[in-house]
Amino acid sequence: MSILSIATSGLSAASLRVNVAASNIANVNTTGPLPASGGSSTSADASSPGIGSTFPAAYVPLRVDQVSQSSGSTPGGTSAIVSTVSPSYTVQSDPSAPFANQDGLVAAPNVDLANEFVELATAKYSFIANAKVIHAYAETEDTLLDIKA
Repeated sequence: MSILSIATSGLSAASLRVNVAASNIANVNTTGPLPASGGSSTSADASSPGIGSTFPAAYVPLRVDQVSQSSGSTPGGTSAIVSTVSPSYTVQSDPSAPFANQDGLVAAPNVDLANEFVELATAKYSFIANAKVIHAYAETEDTLLDIKA
């Protein structure tokens, strides 16, 4: 795998990390009805059957798993895979929500804002480092072309 391919795979992973963190931050307050204990999308509130079908579910936060591509026929670079956070929600008190159960509880996305800002910083520095690799590679190529001339 070439230096440019390795660096661009890092740029892609950093870009994906920013997109996922931004989505999680933007949806941190997107609550929904508590899922039923049976795994269906209806609320656990027995007095309001079918409420889960009326209101959308809470936002399901995402995470990026980044792994090295150092094995196989083309070693080098990185691969980023998006998956859901588990558990995807936490129980939060919001008695004013129209979909709150009889105890005033709703499902809130399991998003840790501090962690999301760490992800953004990590992506920023990863992007900068990979961009510098590409820049250094381009300068080296230019220097080599000047020497040959």
